[in-house]
Amino acid sequence: MKNAGQLSRRQILSAAGFIGLATLTGCGSGDDGGDSKDLSRKQNGAMKEYRVGEQFRAAKPLSFSILHNDNPVYPPKSGWLFWKELTRRTGITLKPVSVPLSDYEKKRSVLIGAGDAPLLIPKTYHPSEVAFVSSGAILPVSEYVHLMPNYRDKVKRWKLEPELDSIRQSDGDYYLLPGLHEKAKSGYSLSLRTDVLDRLGLALPTTWDEVHEVFTAIRAEYPDRYPFSDRWSINTPYPAAALFSYLGQAYGVRAGWSYDNISYDRSADEFVFTGATDGYRTVVEYLRKLVAEKLVDPESFTQTDDDAVQKLLGEKSFAISANPQELVQNYRYNLEKQVRGSKIEMVPVPLGPAGPVVLGGLRLENGVMISTKALKSDTFVAMMQFVDWLWYSDEGQRFAKWGVQGTTYTYSGSTYRLKPGISLMGSDPDAPKDLQKDFGFFNGVFTYGGSWALVSSSFGPDEKKFQDAMAQREQLPIGPAHPLQSVEQEQATLWDTPLRDHVTQNTLKFVLGRRPLSEWDSYVAELKAKNMDRLVDLHNKARARFQKENG
Repeated sequence: MKNAGQLSRRQILSAAGFIGLATLTGCGSGDDGGDSKDLSRKQNGAMKEYRVGEQFRAAKPLSFSILHNDNPVYPPKSGWLFWKELTRRTGITLKPVSVPLSDYEKKRSVLIGAGDAPLLIPKTYHPSEVAFVSSGAILPVSEYVHLMPNYRDKVKRWKLEPELDSIRQSDGDYYLLPGLHEKAKSGYSLSLRTDVLDRLGLALPTTWDEVHEVFTAIRAEYPDRYPFSDRWSINTPYPAAALFSYLGQAYGVRAGWSYDNISYDRSADEFVFTGATDGYRTVVEYLRKLVAEKLVDPESFTQTDDDAVQKLLGEKSFAISANPQELVQNYRYNLEKQVRGSKIEMVPVPLGPAGPVVLGGLRLENGVMISTKALKSDTFVAMMQFVDWLWYSDEGQRFAKWGVQGTTYTYSGSTYRLKPGISLMGSDPDAPKDLQKDFGFFNGVFTYGGSWALVSSSFGPDEKKFQDAMAQREQLPIGPAHPLQSVEQEQATLWDTPLRDHVTQNTLKFVLGRRPLSEWDSYVAELKAKNMDRLVDLHNKARARFQKENG
């Protein structure tokens, strides 16, 4: 355990501008056996000097195993140009262990538990890595980021240290190399039929008060229909998960997909229980009002996505939650075929009491765990350099996303264009080739994070307009690190699930009017009976302990 105020070896080494292998000695947490003591014996195939922006190329051909999340939209092929070109550029051959998308997390756990996991384990979402910390199966990767100049450069330039602190464990280390974003990227918001708004003389809403006004006007014109019928309630632990997420954001509250039982209250400087806060109650009250006034279809919270979309296409509703891809490829494309003169647009998340904000923590994405077995290999340093280049260098990220310049894309005037005959996510339905399916690029296993210029390079006009507007908003502060010790984590898990289920069930009851909001205090008392206060206290004590021990 590090003493407060004491510089760790990681912090000292991170000040270096490049990695000279002669200096790579005596690093590691000390918990990985003698092999972790001296990285000078793990240099096989590594570059002697590896700097920011430099093309990584192994000093000799090497291969590393990797867990590959097989997306059914673009099933993996051994003949992908991605594999071939990656080897040509880096001297590294990846050996994928293929796992279906639907079974990825379960299969990953089985492989790690059996000691059979590949060296590289990507597509891991925090806090999934926590389950593997106590067994010692995965590396405390924060102890080895001094081998990764591109990673450290982005963390420093983009001021990502608070986000990284939020994923540290009780020993002060983090065990996941997350995707790094320069700016927060938003995903979902409200979309509305703008031709209907134009006909009624209504402007696109910019606040949730205006959303209520617009829906009220549409309901007056079409009294037999619901203005808004929503989706993303099936195969998700939360009803109307997208709607609650972006509505909650406007109130500075984590809800829907972003819901977590524990939230950081900046004004009180302490952790609180999300589902019992005044802000969460206000979100519930707002939706209850819309449902009570027949502005929102009550089936929004239980129906399938297809049912919600069919109501939009059949003009039984005029608004629905969207992301930029669904807006263009599903709603707009099909509406134009079915409803003459129809137009639909996705608005920046309407503003609420929290003002122009986005939730904190959105600049970290899923990332890579590394098996402890990797540290026993004499090629460990080369592997870390390779990981740094592919997932964190500008060129590696460009390659993983767009492919090979002149073959799959052209670049001119800061604009990327796919070569004729190549499509990406339906950009050219008649193209004979697909960037993902036929070439293996834009693969979610390798493509995430990066500079705003690169992230936004694939945006269509709608997404660019939406993301540019959202990128101007202030990110809410990240909660301070508060990692639980293993025995605390086990206890928290026992309390967490029943509490989460109670919040979800009663949120739906309140919104649909099956339980009156006058019973809110009783609902909070029920949460207390399920150990709400004890869970909050556990996290606040963990925060105090971490601050004392790590400074």
